[in-house]
Amino acid sequence: MDRQVNPWWAELPPAAGAAVMATAIISVGLHLTGHETLSRVWLVLAVALWLLLAGDFLVRLLSDRDRWSGEADTPPALTAVAATTVLGTRLSALGWETTAAALLALAAALWPVLLIAVVRHWQRRMPGVAFLVCVATQGLGVLAATLSLADGTGWLGWAALVAFVLGLVLYGEALVRFDFRQVRDGAGDQWIGGGALAISALTASKLSLSPLWTGTAHTALRTAALVLLGLNLTACAVLLGAEVYRPRPRYDIRRWSTVFPIGMTAAAALFTSAATGIGALHTLGEVVLWIAVAAWLLVLAGFGRSRAELPFKTG
Repeated sequence: MDRQVNPWWAELPPAAGAAVMATAIISVGLHLTGHETLSRVWLVLAVALWLLLAGDFLVRLLSDRDRWSGEADTPPALTAVAATTVLGTRLSALGWETTAAALLALAAALWPVLLIAVVRHWQRRMPGVAFLVCVATQGLGVLAATLSLADGTGWLGWAALVAFVLGLVLYGEALVRFDFRQVRDGAGDQWIGGGALAISALTASKLSLSPLWTGTAHTALRTAALVLLGLNLTACAVLLGAEVYRPRPRYDIRRWSTVFPIGMTAAAALFTSAATGIGALHTLGEVVLWIAVAAWLLVLAGFGRSRAELPFKTG
């Protein structure tokens, strides 16, 4: 009996936004460590994935509104915001400030619509995707701070500070709703809890580099970056220990939500090193970055195997 199979990308949105996030942040890390050619390879892949998912997003919005509405109020929908901001941050490093600003505007327009829909449907004992409310918000902060540093726009620096503080509040809200059994049983997205701390540390580091903040404010931001990075590393150690204790080797699309926090941890360590002058953090960031690259390749291989195993229509 023949079986109809949807196109290979049909299952991806919205959870696959984490694949864009993971790919783009690895590109950022490779750029920061001087591996520019590799960084641009990962950047091209991130842009291609972003365009694919953006196109599918628009198709569903225009032709399958019921499905779009059903997905828009789930936490994975916020990967659309986070992926856009991480990609914009990498493009800004190329000097493409206009494009990065356009992506910030797009992400900022999507953010309240999706955030409100997600928060209205929050429940108790949620999986790790609950932390995407923090990741998406801090993503806005990172990109706004990046653009502020690039052209000296003061209001973007203040906007980044507001996003940073709000992101921390949302992290606390997600934490009280997180089902801690997911640390033991989660299929991959439990790592977002650590990734949210990493991107928060990155935002604080970016803010501390701005001339807008001096004296006590500057010291507070540097301290916040170090504390958040420390909490991030602690969370990652706990999550890694749980993975060793109870291995979950089977591919799941939520494994892209494991790769992203690893890559974000590397980027946070690298940026925090630049902000604080602690050289050991740069070394740590380089080590974690290559772990993220290896994890990205492993998840990609798992995705490829899962696609190859699907039945296909022969007639």
